[in-house]
Amino acid sequence: MHPTVALVLVSHDGAGWLPTVIDGVRAQQAPIARVVAVDTGSKDESPELLEAAFGTVTRVSGRTTFPQAIDLALEALGDGPDAPDWVWLLHDDSTPDPGALAALLACAEDHPEADVLGPKLREWPSLRRLLELGVTISGTGRRETGLERAEYDQGQHDQVKQVLAVNTAGMLVRRRLLRDLDGLDKALPMFGNDIDFGWRAANAGHTTLVVPEAVVFHAEAAHRGVRRTPLTGRHTHYQERRAALYTLLANVSGRRLPFTLVRLALGTLLRMIGFLCVREVGTALDELAALLNVCAKPGAVRAGRRARAGRQSAAPERVRALLPPAWLPYRHGLDFVSDVTSALTNQAADVAERRRIAKAEADPASFAARRQAALEPQDEDDIPEENGWVVRFFTNPVAVLVTLVGLLGIIGARAGFGAVAGGGLSPVPDGATDWWGLHLESWHALGLGTAVPAPPYVLPLALLATVLFGHTGLAVTVVMVLAFPIALGGAWRLLRVVGRLISHRGAPRWLILWGATAYALVPAVSGAWGDGRLGPVVAGALLPWMVHAALGFADPEADRRWRAAWRAGLLLAVVTAFAPSAWLVALVLGVVVLLLAFRVVPGSMRDRDVWGPPAAALGVPPVLLLPWWLPALVHGAGAALLLDPGRLPAPVADGGDLLLGRLEDAHLLGAPWWLGLALPLLAVLALIPVRTRIPVLVCWIAGVVTVVVAMVLSWLPLHLAAGTTAAGPAFPLVAVQGAAVVAVALGVQGALLDGLTGWRRPVGVLAVVVGLVGAVGGLGWFVVDGSGSLTSDTGPLAHEGVPSYMLDTATHRPAEGVLVLRGSVADGLRYTVLRGDGVTLGTDEITAATPVDTDFNGLVGRLTSAPGADVLDALARHGIEYVVMPSPADHAVAEGIDASGGVTQASTTDRSTRAWQLDTAPTGDDLDGHRSWLRILLLVVQLAGVVVVAVLCGPTLERKRTR
Repeated sequence: MHPTVALVLVSHDGAGWLPTVIDGVRAQQAPIARVVAVDTGSKDESPELLEAAFGTVTRVSGRTTFPQAIDLALEALGDGPDAPDWVWLLHDDSTPDPGALAALLACAEDHPEADVLGPKLREWPSLRRLLELGVTISGTGRRETGLERAEYDQGQHDQVKQVLAVNTAGMLVRRRLLRDLDGLDKALPMFGNDIDFGWRAANAGHTTLVVPEAVVFHAEAAHRGVRRTPLTGRHTHYQERRAALYTLLANVSGRRLPFTLVRLALGTLLRMIGFLCVREVGTALDELAALLNVCAKPGAVRAGRRARAGRQSAAPERVRALLPPAWLPYRHGLDFVSDVTSALTNQAADVAERRRIAKAEADPASFAARRQAALEPQDEDDIPEENGWVVRFFTNPVAVLVTLVGLLGIIGARAGFGAVAGGGLSPVPDGATDWWGLHLESWHALGLGTAVPAPPYVLPLALLATVLFGHTGLAVTVVMVLAFPIALGGAWRLLRVVGRLISHRGAPRWLILWGATAYALVPAVSGAWGDGRLGPVVAGALLPWMVHAALGFADPEADRRWRAAWRAGLLLAVVTAFAPSAWLVALVLGVVVLLLAFRVVPGSMRDRDVWGPPAAALGVPPVLLLPWWLPALVHGAGAALLLDPGRLPAPVADGGDLLLGRLEDAHLLGAPWWLGLALPLLAVLALIPVRTRIPVLVCWIAGVVTVVVAMVLSWLPLHLAAGTTAAGPAFPLVAVQGAAVVAVALGVQGALLDGLTGWRRPVGVLAVVVGLVGAVGGLGWFVVDGSGSLTSDTGPLAHEGVPSYMLDTATHRPAEGVLVLRGSVADGLRYTVLRGDGVTLGTDEITAATPVDTDFNGLVGRLTSAPGADVLDALARHGIEYVVMPSPADHAVAEGIDASGGVTQASTTDRSTRAWQLDTAPTGDDLDGHRSWLRILLLVVQLAGVVVVAVLCGPTLERKRTR
């Protein structure tokens, strides 16, 4: 007696596939005793197609799950003597090969122990790509098929084998087994019920086989997002991931359940990071939502485990053999990294190929010649060797000159090697943890204690030092030494792109080399590098890269414009961290450009994808630097928002200094002033060529607007505890010189295109001479004498004359500080409170921006005039243990402190230095601040902003599927 088979076909809006599916069912070589069709609320003609083909259709609502539809079909089949032996499950998007059912039944006859059989699934409509030959699940919840990606069916897997589960599309299962296991799990409405059913069957001692001779073509409409149902909605990945997590937690053994739960939680975080790296933010959120949903409903998992507990009969080893090996998820992780790397490489190759084709199409004759040469057969001697790039490098004079200039710049920065300090650069702290502490703390134990936030450049320096294994000195060395080659490379890249905007051939490479060299020398020849001013050094290194990213605002593709916005915004945030005036200059320039654009092309500017990217780029720095500027305003340190990094007094620059590229207070550390005349003179001459006059004028406008902003800022006095200073000129100085360099490069390119005839010839010769003198002279000066005061001058030492044991106490126990009094009553007294490591890079700006404590000023005044017990007790509450008056000490003040009766003479090595130890133990009650929840919130916002912007900066690795 042959076994009887009933077909159960479930449909939902499957009219596009059902005609082919119905034809496939009718073409089966094995008989089908009965067909039960269930339609779950289709809005198309699916029910009519099923009725015309099979007579009757069970119609239910669209909220009916797939397991519920199978239960309805089983009820229709009944349990009588005429009930079928087997149930064959099909989806409305899965069409069987004519011999599929016959192959499944033949295998069931050959393997009577099998209770579940599944076909080979191939992709529909390609019909050749393999989808599944059985399926299992890894310990991280990944659906494993054992197939390579995009693997085609060539008969390489055509052998019957036991598997954990098979897809419900084409599953042949004994009807009694469906009854015994209560059908499919109702907690899995759409996805994952096949793996769960196979796992439960394996635990109950049943066998599942995959039959490669049976072929079913599956469109995977729900998985691919081609079809949406009320059960899946728009978040297909969420439903799939939730089903995978539930399946694992409901079926693993009790002793592995805690480990599995922890692994899934950590795995979800790693998967979220991976999806964020490829700009799949929605998918990352679906991952988190799926984990939270499963964890928020532990009762569902407990109920599922209780339902499975009574049916465990198979040996655990037998079931474990059907699961994938433990190392498989890590292999997938390596594959993911490889995919990301390949995508980045391919994108870079695509960009290079587009540029090559564009250049070739602009020169058809050359393109045709190269194509013909490529088609011709090559001799063995013509094949380039592996070291051919070495030959090409040394035979390319421009490449050799660029490398030579970069090496000369590093040689000129030789003073930056080792312990870098001096001039405006304070010594670095002991380790990267000190910088991290400054960035994360709400309250700093500096001086009298302060809530003024750490300057924003502390965060990038802390990140760099962490990468360099905590070496803060090495981090500053890397910044100071590599700033020149980074600026050189950025300027080279920017001038190449700008040159192609004028001509498809671009600017001559010797002109680009000159412009890149002249620009990279700006921080050095201005005196900023020799004075240890990080603002101009870092701004000079990153400005050309930022401008190059901003050129993407003109890209015809909206996606590229938005990516350019995030890159430009991120770079602007880093530049602003080191040169705070950068954001204000960029804001004014952005407003001017947008107003002009609305005036010239009002129609295009109505598109959000046109004006949105520049606006987003300007909005990124305030968000990423939120933990700096908001607390600074709250705690009365708003002046720090315009203060460049470094010791006070800070250098200033008027309009003439900006044009000449010199810092007024650092002129002795910069190159000779007459070298700065080259760029302004050449920028004026750049206005002569007619072809490039408009872009040169654009550069002039940018430079003039920058100078105006810098002048307005210079008129705003910044009142600090150490005195009054002006806003930092770091960014305006670099920006004006950079605009001049671009203007000169454009002007020279225009002159070459127009031709140097008549009176233009001597002007051109003069320009070449001036340009060579400026660039070569500046580079030569930097190589010979560009170190300035770095490593040769540590600046004023607040601890000079203080005994070493007091400094050691203040370093290791900041609550026991040292009050240092200098001067005399006649000439004026000044004081310093020493704690921790003293004034280091980062803390110097916090100390300078901290408002004056008038109460403590009065306390010190009373100490030097009429000290009493209440004064000494107040000093102890401020965390003061020692009072020191370095040589020469004021005798009147010293005698008054001696007579106070609350101090003890402390030992010193210098007889003219007076020191005392307070008898009252320092408590530091007034030194301790409280934890600020606002600071924590701002840091969380900053971290989230950095992650989001960094992800959005990346390339689009995967196009969205068209639904």
